[in-house]
Amino acid sequence: MSTDPAPSTAQRLVGDIAPKLADLTDTVLFGDVWARPELARRDRSLVTVAALVTNGSTEQLVSHLRLARQNGLTEAELVEAITHLAFYSGWPRAMSAITVAKRVFAEDKDEKG
Repeated sequence: MSTDPAPSTAQRLVGDIAPKLADLTDTVLFGDVWARPELARRDRSLVTVAALVTNGSTEQLVSHLRLARQNGLTEAELVEAITHLAFYSGWPRAMSAITVAKRVFAEDKDEKG
């Protein structure tokens, strides 16, 4: 029986091609930056979602919307943040983000049954 911990999300996604990037993601980003006490994880999630929407980073938005929900943000709060960002990051980015959010929220509801 193996006692190795399960691979992290970063290790599963890019560990085969970029092991150092996966390691930095695990140890620095999530192991240090996300653990700092100056901002609650909920606030970090909101800031991260806002940055991803503003940058048009819809691939990473999927997992960070789920993490934001785990960290206490509601679907309504996330939708409102994306709506608000339409006026600061641009309409097309907000429309792309809300399409991703709609899909993620529907998938999560389907999984819960």
